[in-house]
Amino acid sequence: MSEIVPAEPIEDGEAHFYDRPFCGRTYYEVGETSSSRPDVTLAITDAPSHNNDVPEPFDSERLPTVFASEIQRFLRVANLIEREEPRVAYLCRFHAFVIAHKKDKNSTGRGVRQFKTALLQRLEQDEEATRRRKEKSDSRELKRVYHAYRDYFIKHDKTFDLDHSHREKLINARDIASVLFEVLKTVINAAGPQALIEGNELHKKSEFNILPLEQGGIRLAIMQQPEIKAAISATRNTRGLPSPQDFKKNSPFVDLFDFLQHCFGFQIANVANQREHLILLLANMQTRQAQKQTSILKLGEGCVDELMRKFFKNYTNWCKFLGRKSNIRLPYVKQEAQQYKILYIGLYLLIWGEAANLRFMPECLCYIFHQMAYELHGILSGAINLTTWEKVMPAYGGEPESFLKNVVTPIYHLIKEEAAKSKGGTADHSLWRNYDDLNEYFWSPDCFSIGWPMRLDHAFFCVRPPKKSSVKNAIASPDKIKERKKTDNKGEESEDISDECHEPQWLGKTNFVEIRSFWQIFRSFDRMWSFFILSLQAIIIVACHDLGSPLQLFDATVFEDVISIFITSAFLKLIQAIMDIVFTWKARQTMEHSQKTKLRAKLVLALIWTITLPVCYANSRGKYTCYSTRYGSLVEEWCFTSYMTASAIYLMTNAVEIVLFFVPAIAKHIEISNNQICRFLSWWTQPRIYVGRGMQENQVSVLKYMLFWILVLSTKFLFSYCFEIKPLIAPTREIMKIGVRKYDWHELFPKVKSNAGAIVAVWTPIIIVYFVDTQIWYSVFCTIFGGLYGILHHLGEIRTLGMLRSRFYSLPAAFNVCLIPPSRTGRKKRKGFLSNMFQKVPLEKNAIPKFVAVWNQIISHLRLEDLICNREMDLMMMPMSSELFSKKIRIRWPVFLLANKFLTALSLAKDFEGKDEVLLRKIKRDKYMSYAVRECYELLKYVLEILVVGNLEKRIICGILNEIEVNIDASTLLKNFKMEMLPALQVKIVELAELLIEGDKSHQCKAVKALQDMFELVTHDMMVDSSKILDMLDCPLPSESDFITFSLDAEPLLFANENSIHFPLPESGPLIEKIKRFHLLLTVKDTAMDVPANLEARRRISFFATSLFADMPDAPKVRNMLSFSVITPHCIEDINFSLEELHSSQEEVPIIFYMQKIYPDEWKNFLERIRCENLESLNDDQKKEELRQWASFRGQTLSRTDILEGYETAEKSNSALFAHLEAVADMKYSYVISCQSFASQRAYADPHAQDIIDLMIKYPSLRVAYVDEEEEIFEGRPHKVYSSKLVKVVNGYEQVIYRIKLPGPPDIGEGKPENQNHAIIFTRGEALQTIDMNQDNYLEEALKMRNLLQEFLRCQGRRPPTILGLREHIFTGSVSSLAWFMSYQETSFVTIGQRILSTPLRVRFHYGHPDVFDRIFHITRGGVSKASKTINLSEDVFAGFNSTLRRGCISYHEYLQVGKGRDVGLNQISKFEAKVANGNSEQTISRDVFRLGRQFDFFRMLSYYFTTIGFYFSNLISVIGIYIFLYGQLYLVLSGLERALIIEARIKNVQSLETALASQSFIQLGLLTGLPMVMEIGLEKGFFTAAKDFVLMQLQLAAVFFTFSLGTKTHHYGRAILHGGAKYRPTGRKVVVFHSSFTENYRLYSRSHFVKAFELLLLLIVYNMFRRSYQSSMAYVLITYAIWFMSLTWLCAPFLFNPAGFSWTKTVDDWKEWNKWIRQQGGIGIHQDKSWHSWWDDEQAHLRRSGIRSRLMEILLSLRFFIYQYGLVYHLDISQHSKDFLVYVLSWVVILAVFLLVKAVNMGRQLFSANYQLGFRFFKAFLFIGVVSVIITLSIICELSLTDLFVCCLAFLPTAWGLILIAQAVRPKIEHTGMWDFTRALARAYDYGMGVVLFTPIAILAWLPIIKAFHNRILFNEAFKRHLQIQPILAGRKKQSKS
Repeated sequence: MSEIVPAEPIEDGEAHFYDRPFCGRTYYEVGETSSSRPDVTLAITDAPSHNNDVPEPFDSERLPTVFASEIQRFLRVANLIEREEPRVAYLCRFHAFVIAHKKDKNSTGRGVRQFKTALLQRLEQDEEATRRRKEKSDSRELKRVYHAYRDYFIKHDKTFDLDHSHREKLINARDIASVLFEVLKTVINAAGPQALIEGNELHKKSEFNILPLEQGGIRLAIMQQPEIKAAISATRNTRGLPSPQDFKKNSPFVDLFDFLQHCFGFQIANVANQREHLILLLANMQTRQAQKQTSILKLGEGCVDELMRKFFKNYTNWCKFLGRKSNIRLPYVKQEAQQYKILYIGLYLLIWGEAANLRFMPECLCYIFHQMAYELHGILSGAINLTTWEKVMPAYGGEPESFLKNVVTPIYHLIKEEAAKSKGGTADHSLWRNYDDLNEYFWSPDCFSIGWPMRLDHAFFCVRPPKKSSVKNAIASPDKIKERKKTDNKGEESEDISDECHEPQWLGKTNFVEIRSFWQIFRSFDRMWSFFILSLQAIIIVACHDLGSPLQLFDATVFEDVISIFITSAFLKLIQAIMDIVFTWKARQTMEHSQKTKLRAKLVLALIWTITLPVCYANSRGKYTCYSTRYGSLVEEWCFTSYMTASAIYLMTNAVEIVLFFVPAIAKHIEISNNQICRFLSWWTQPRIYVGRGMQENQVSVLKYMLFWILVLSTKFLFSYCFEIKPLIAPTREIMKIGVRKYDWHELFPKVKSNAGAIVAVWTPIIIVYFVDTQIWYSVFCTIFGGLYGILHHLGEIRTLGMLRSRFYSLPAAFNVCLIPPSRTGRKKRKGFLSNMFQKVPLEKNAIPKFVAVWNQIISHLRLEDLICNREMDLMMMPMSSELFSKKIRIRWPVFLLANKFLTALSLAKDFEGKDEVLLRKIKRDKYMSYAVRECYELLKYVLEILVVGNLEKRIICGILNEIEVNIDASTLLKNFKMEMLPALQVKIVELAELLIEGDKSHQCKAVKALQDMFELVTHDMMVDSSKILDMLDCPLPSESDFITFSLDAEPLLFANENSIHFPLPESGPLIEKIKRFHLLLTVKDTAMDVPANLEARRRISFFATSLFADMPDAPKVRNMLSFSVITPHCIEDINFSLEELHSSQEEVPIIFYMQKIYPDEWKNFLERIRCENLESLNDDQKKEELRQWASFRGQTLSRTDILEGYETAEKSNSALFAHLEAVADMKYSYVISCQSFASQRAYADPHAQDIIDLMIKYPSLRVAYVDEEEEIFEGRPHKVYSSKLVKVVNGYEQVIYRIKLPGPPDIGEGKPENQNHAIIFTRGEALQTIDMNQDNYLEEALKMRNLLQEFLRCQGRRPPTILGLREHIFTGSVSSLAWFMSYQETSFVTIGQRILSTPLRVRFHYGHPDVFDRIFHITRGGVSKASKTINLSEDVFAGFNSTLRRGCISYHEYLQVGKGRDVGLNQISKFEAKVANGNSEQTISRDVFRLGRQFDFFRMLSYYFTTIGFYFSNLISVIGIYIFLYGQLYLVLSGLERALIIEARIKNVQSLETALASQSFIQLGLLTGLPMVMEIGLEKGFFTAAKDFVLMQLQLAAVFFTFSLGTKTHHYGRAILHGGAKYRPTGRKVVVFHSSFTENYRLYSRSHFVKAFELLLLLIVYNMFRRSYQSSMAYVLITYAIWFMSLTWLCAPFLFNPAGFSWTKTVDDWKEWNKWIRQQGGIGIHQDKSWHSWWDDEQAHLRRSGIRSRLMEILLSLRFFIYQYGLVYHLDISQHSKDFLVYVLSWVVILAVFLLVKAVNMGRQLFSANYQLGFRFFKAFLFIGVVSVIITLSIICELSLTDLFVCCLAFLPTAWGLILIAQAVRPKIEHTGMWDFTRALARAYDYGMGVVLFTPIAILAWLPIIKAFHNRILFNEAFKRHLQIQPILAGRKKQSKS
C-alpha cells in the first residue's frame, strides 16, 4: 500500500496496523519485539497476477471463540467476492487478521495460534496472486467495489415484495457493502471517513429477527403493516424524557428502549430483542383492538392497558401481599400515561430478558423491578435526592452491562454456589437452597432489608452451611433483623440494616424443607388419611354391632361407639402437629413469628383435645341424658352425653370449613384479601405464603367433582363393608376365644393374649386392601364418566371409512362453522349440545371453495408424506371449478366417495323394467350415485364439446344429446332408448378417455374409431327411433376432398376428417384433470372404497372430520388471531439420519432396511413419488436427500418435529401477495429450537450442527437458540464468557441476531428446563407451545390452532385458562406388541384420563408437551417449568403445579391432536417408567405437592392425590400388602397357630381373606389397567373392536407387561423416597427393535424384579410345604394364584419380550458374555456393563448417600429374612420336635461353619493354587469328604433326612442374603475389613446362582425350534397382521429390499 501516508502510531484504534511506518516490510506495534510479532508483508506493487486459478475458500465458520464474532463477517465476504475481486478479498482477510491479532496478541486463546498461522499462510498466498490490480491503489479498488454494491442496494432497497433470489442478492450486497465500508475506513487516511459519511446510515447493525428496525435495513412487507407502524411510533415517542446529557449521551434517544438502556445499563442485544418483542406484542393486540379505534395508525389505549394488566398482575399481587405500595405510578395526562406504561412494560421485559437463571424466581424479579421502577419514576419526575441534592439517578448507573454485573451476577453466583452444595442433587435437600427457597425469601418483608443497591454482605447472599456445634447461632434470625431495621420515613421503598460487626450467617431453607420420608404423604394429604382411618374405624364398629337397619346407628350405645372416632381424630391431629414442627424445623429461621406461634398453638390444642376427649368418653360412657321425640318420628328418643357435647365443640372448625366449601367465592375472598380480619380468619387454616391462595373453583365445578367423589366413596365403603370388614368380624371373635398353648416353634411372646399375632396376620392385608381399593374404584368411575363425556361430545363419530363417506356431505358446512371466520353480521349459529347436524347451518360466501382448497391441500400433503399414492390422491381430490363460485353451487365430490356408483347405476338401468320415475327415484335414493351419474353425463358433454370441432359432427352430437335430455324431461328415456347396450357404450367411452389422456398424435385413428363406434351404438343399437339423427347426414357437407373416403356409405365419414376432431386435446392442466376424473368415475370399482389404504392416513382424515363436529371457538381471521411461538428443546438427538446411519448395520439391521419392512406401503409410495424403481436407483444427491428425509420423518428426529410449512405453498408468482402472507405469518408465529449442544457440535464439526443449519435453510422462519462458550482475553489470560445467542440462516450462512451475555453457565439445575429458560426470551407472542423432540404435527391439525388459541379468551369456570392441554396420538405402536401395549396405555391416559382430570375433577396439570401456555402469565410467574436439581426431575408437571398455585386454570381440548413417539423396547420402556417413578417420588416430598394437598378443598384434594403420587403409592402398598400377607401366612403356618385355630376350633378363618384378596387381585390386574383403555378404544374404534383388541392383548401377554411395569414403578418410587438417587434416564428411543443380552437384562432388573420375585417364590414354596392337609388346595389357589402370576412375570417378562430371546445362537452368545461379565474384576474406569464388580458397587450408590435413618430402615427390612431360619429349623426332623431356643442358636453355628468352610477354600486358593496345586486339590477333597461324613453321621445318629437338607437351604439362603443386605447398609464401618471382601464374594455367588436359575429355562426353550417361531408371533403380532417381514429384521439380515 505504497500510497498510504505514514501516520503516527495510534495506541487505541483500528487503523494503527495500516497507518504505522514499515521497516523492511515488517511492522511492530508499540511495546512489541520481532520475537513476539508475526511477519506480515503488504503488496505495494502493481504487477498483474498470472495465476488465474481461484483458490479454495478460507474456512470462515470454525473460528476461535476469542474473536469469532468480530472477524467472521470479513472472512465470509472475502469468500463471496474472491472470484470477482480477489484483491478486495485479500484486504478483507488481512483486516480480519489485524483484528484477531489485536484481540489476542500472545495467542493464548484456544486454537488462536493455529488459526493465525493458517490465515497468515493464506495471506502470503493471496498477496502473490493479487499483486497486479486494475486500479492504482487498494483504496481505489475498495471504493470501486464498495460503491458498486452500495449503489445496487440503494437502488432496490425500497422494494419490499422481492422474490427469494432477489432478496438474497440484496442481502449479500448490503453485507458486502457494510464490510467493505469498515475496511475502507481503516485503510484510507484520517480525512477519508468524512467522505464516506453518507454511508453511515446504511451500515448500521443489519441483523434482525423479524422486524428490521434499524434504518438502512432490508425493507420487508411486515414494516408496512399499520399495527407495526403504530407500535413503533408509540415506542419512539420520547417527548418529555430527561435530557440525554444527563446520561452522558450526546445524541437524542432513539426510542424509549434506548432511554432505558442508557438509564440502567442493559445490554444492547437485550434491548434490541425486547424492543422487537414489545412491538410485536403491541401490534398483535392492536389488531384485535383496531375495530374499536378511530385511527389504525395510532396505538390504542386498550391494548396497552391489557398488556399492563397481564404483565403486572403478579407484581401488584406481590405488593399487596407484602403491604407495599406499587411503584408503577402514572401521570394524569392521558398522552403521557401511555408513554409511562410502555416504559414500565419495557423495563420489566429488559429485566426479565437479562435475568438468566433468575427467571425461575419471579418474585425476585418483582423485587428488582420494584426498586428500579421507583428509580425510573424519580428520573421521569425529576425528583431530587434529599441527601445529595442532585437529581435522582439509578443506583448502578447506566454503564454498559451494569445491570448484568451489579444485579444479576451476584444473585446468579448465589444460586450457583447453593446448587454446588447439592453435589449433583445427591446431597440432602435440607443442606442447600434451591430456586424455590431463594425465590420465597422475597415473599417476606424481610427481603427489603437487602436494600438497593443490594447489600452483598446480607445474610441472603451467605452460602455457608450451619455448623452442627452451634445451630442456634449459625443462622441469622429474622426477628433480630427486624429489630435492627431502620424505616425511611421519607417514602423510599428500600430499607437499610444497621452495620454489624459479625459476618452474615446462612439463612437456611425458606418456608419448607424437602425431607425424604413416607410421612410426607400423610402430612401432605392428612385430611384424606384421617378420613379413611376414621371411616375404617366406624365401619369396624358398625360391623361389630351387627346392625339390622341403618336407623340403629342412632341407638345411644351404637352412636356413642361410632363417634369415638373423634378420639382417633384428635390423636391424628396431634401426630400432624408434631410432624409440622419436625418437618419445618430446619426452616424455622426464615419462618415468620406468627407461623411459629400457630404451630405451637396447634400442638397445644391437639394435646388438649387428645386428653379431653378420651377423659370425657371414659367418664360419660353409658351416662345418657335422653329426650323423647314426638310420635311417628323415625327415632323415638335422643340421648346425649358430655362426650357428645365435647365432640360437637371439637367439630366446630370443620363445620366452618364445610360452609365455606359450599360458598367458594367467600372462601376465596378470605384467602386473598389483605384485610386484617380476613388475614386473621385464614391464619389458622393455612400458612401465610404467597401462592396457593384463592384456588377455589366456581360452585358448578365444585358440585360436579363432589358428586363424582360421593359416588366413588359410597361404592368403595359399601364394598369394603360387605366384602372386606364384615366377613372378618365373626372369625376374629372366634380366634380371640381360642387359647393356643402349643406352638411349633419357640414362642418368644407366649403370654400375649387373644392370639394377637394371628389377628394381626389376618387383618393387616385386608386393611392394606382397604386403603388401596380407592384407586381401583377411581379407575372404574373414571372409565364410566370419561366414556359418557366422550359420547356426549361426539368422540369417535367418524371412525371408519364407511362413516366418513356417509358424513362427507356435511363436512363443508362443518368446516364453515369451525374454520371460516364469522362474518361481520355476527357469530355463526352453533350446534346444540346433543346435535351435530350442520346441514341446516347457512354457508358463508365462498365457503365451499375454501373447503375444497383446504381439502385438496390436506390430500396433497398426505401425498408428500407418502401416506397415499398418486392414484389415491386422484381419487381423493376435489376439483376446483367455477361452479363453486356461482349462485347455484355444484360440488364435485371426491371420486373415492363415488366409487362404483356409476357402474352400479349402469347395472341398475341396464336390467330395469318399469317407469322412468321409479328408476330416477332409486338412483336419487343414494346421493352419491345421483352425483356420479349427473357428473359423468356433464363431463361427457364437456369432453365432446371440446373434442368435436366439425360442423356436421357437432350438429349430430348436439342432436343426440338434445334427444336424450328431451326424453329425460318427458320421462320416456326407457321407452325410446334400449338400456341394455349401456355397458357396451361405457366400454367405448372409457377407450376414448384413455386415448385422450395419453394424447398421442399417432392414435388419432383409434380416437376416430372410438367415436364412430359410439355413434353407431347410440343410433343403431340404443335409440328406438334414430331417423332424426340419421337425417342430418343428408345435409350438405363440406368439400369431400377433406375426407378419407372408405365407401359410399356416409357414416364412416363422420369424425374421419382431420378437422373434425381436435386430437390431441390442447395441453391444459385443468382439462386433463377433468378427463382423468371422468375416466376414474367410469372405471373405479369397489376397491376405491378402501381408499386410503394406509392406516395412518385413514386415522388422520377420520380424526380431522370428527373434530369438525366438536365444540370449539370460532376461528378468527388470521390477522386477528392470538400470536404464538413454538419452542423445542434439543440436546444430542438426531436431526436427520445420515446416509451412513441409514445403511449402517451396527443395530443389527440397517435403518433403511428396517424402515422398508415396517412401512412397506409408504416406501412404495415414496419410490413412486421420486420416480425410482428401487433403492439402488437413488443415484443423484437430490434423491439421496429425499431418502434421508423420508427415513427421518419416520423416526423420532428433530426434522419430524419441525412442521413449519404453510405460506410457502402460496403462489409465489404474485410477489406482493406472497410478501403480505409472509408478513402476517411472521407477525403471528415463530419457532425456536433451543439447541443445548449446538455450540460444541459446531466447534467439533459434528454433522448434527450442519443438519441444524440445513433445517434453518429449509425453513427460513426457524430460529435456533444456544449457549455459546467463548473466550475473552483479560490481563493476558483467556477467560470463559457465556452468552445466549439466537441465530438464523441468511444466504446459507448462520447469522447471529442477538448475543446476550450471561453471568455464567446456565446449566445449574435440571438440563431441559435450563435449556428452555435461556431460549424463552427469544420467543414471541401471547401463547407458547412446547413441543418435544419425539413429537409430530399435521397440516390439517394446524388449521385449528386459531380456534385453540381463542380458548384463552373463554373462561373455564371462574377464570380463563392459562394452559391448554392437547390430545396426543402415539405413533410408535405399529410393530411390536410392547409398542402396541405402550401406545394404548399412553393413549388412554392422554385421552380419557386427562379428559376426566379436566372435567369434572379440575386437577389436570401439565404432563409434558404439547400443551400451549399463556406466555405472558408464565414468564411473569417463573416460566414453563421448574429447574431445581433432582426435586424438579419431572420438570413439566411442576409448571402445572405452579400455574394452579398461582390461580391459573388448565383445560384440555380433544379437537386437536399432536403425534408423539414412545419407546418400543422393554428396556427403554422400563427406563422411562423408572424416570417417571423417580420423578413422582421427588414430587412426593416437594413443596408444591404439600401446598396443593393442604390447600385444595377435600374432594379436589382426593382428585389430586389419586391422579398423581397416589397412583404410585397405591401400587407400592399393594405390593407391600402381598409381602405382608405372605409373611403373615408364614408366621401362622410355621408357628402352628393356623393348625391350632383351624383344627381345634374347626373354623375356616381364611375364607373371608380368600374372597377379599382374590377379588382385589382380579380387579388390580384386570380393571385397573384395562378398563380406561377398553373404553377409549370403544369410543374411537367401536366397542366390538375394543373387546377384540383387549382379548388379543391378553393373548399377547399384556397382563405380563403391565404386571412387570408395576414392579418397575414400585421399586424406583419406593427406593427414591427412602434413599434418594432420582435421576434422568436417557432411553434413546431407538428406531430398530434389537435383542438385549442376558447380562444387560440382569443388570437392569436384578434388584428391581428378580430378587423380589425369588423372595415371593420362596415364601410361596415354604407356605405350600408346611400348610396342613386341613386346608383345601382350592383355597390355596384362590389365595395365591395372583402372587404366583406376579412372581413368574417379574422373572420371565424381560426374556419373553426380548426380540430373538429364544434364538439358540444368541443364547450361546449371551451365556459366554454372562460368564465373562460375572468374572471380570472391577475398578476405576471399568463400566458396569463390563464387570459385575463395578455394577455391584453402582447398585449400592443409593446407600452411600443415605442418612442414618434410611440405613436403619434398610437394616430393619432386612431382618425379615431371618424369619425363615427361625421358623424352619424347628420343623427339621433332626430337631426331634424340640422347641428349645438352643435349636435356633445351633442353626447359627451351622451357618458360621459353612462361612468358615467357604473362607477356608478361598484362602487355600490364594495360598496354594499357584505353587501347590496338588496339595490344594487334596485339601479340597479332604474338606468335601469331611462334609459328606458329617452329613452321613448326622443322618444316622440324629435322623437327618434329605428333606432336612432341602429345608436347610430354604432356611439358610435367605439368612445369608439378609446378612449381605445388612453388610451393605453398614458398609462404611466394615469396608476396610476382611468382612467386606467376604460379603462381596458371597454376593457374587448369589448373583451367579440367580443367573443360572434364570438362564436354564431360557436355554431349554431356545433349544426347541417351535418356541422361537411362537415367540416371534406373540411379540410381533401386529407386524404379522400387516404382512410385514419381521423375520429378516430379527435375523439381522443386511440384504435390502429391492421392492
